[in-house]
Amino acid sequence: MKSLKLAALAVAVMSASSYSSVALASVEANVGVTSNYVWRGVSQSDDGVSVSGGIDYSHESGFYAGTWIGSIDFGDGSGTENDYYLGYAGESGDFGYDVGYIYYAYPADGFDDSNFGEIYFNGSYDAFGFGVAYTVNSQVDEGSLFDTGDLYYNISYGFDLPEEFSLGLTYGYYDFDAGSDSDYGHFQLDLAKGDFTFSISKADEEAAGSGKGDDTKFVVSWGTTF
Repeated sequence: MKSLKLAALAVAVMSASSYSSVALASVEANVGVTSNYVWRGVSQSDDGVSVSGGIDYSHESGFYAGTWIGSIDFGDGSGTENDYYLGYAGESGDFGYDVGYIYYAYPADGFDDSNFGEIYFNGSYDAFGFGVAYTVNSQVDEGSLFDTGDLYYNISYGFDLPEEFSLGLTYGYYDFDAGSDSDYGHFQLDLAKGDFTFSISKADEEAAGSGKGDDTKFVVSWGTTF
């Protein structure tokens, strides 16, 4: 669900090629490129270009599953991030909800102890959104960042602008179980039109111990589905 990641607006799943005129299920593919793959306020591509692609399955019942692959560069090595996820999404009146599980895998040499998984819940009401993710399994060293017990929260607000533009505002906060010294917040603005998104992202200087926080990032992204 890194279409959830290229822009904090973005990201999960829904239809494309259907199996009948009254679709019971659909499969959708996506491709994208961004000038900087920023996830939760921190660059995953060493402030450089990242390309990505994925495929999603969704059923009219609300069940969905998919995978996403994006190029990464952590400064001391490059490779890919492979995400696998499944969940259930629906609506109840004006309230929308999405609950599921996502596994972040890093298969490149040297990154094999970085894999972790989260359960998440996202909700929406009118133009407002909110979510929480909790790390439930991890292969990182015990007591390190991204070990089990980490919590990530976010709130967002989005609205339409003239000329088919849209604007999204997101604030997120990472609460690490390893200790409060690395906890940080970040803010992101996403201006989108069609397949293009321009983002401004800024994280607190702690930024997950990466040393890449406290600087404002300007990002241009393109993505499409088919």
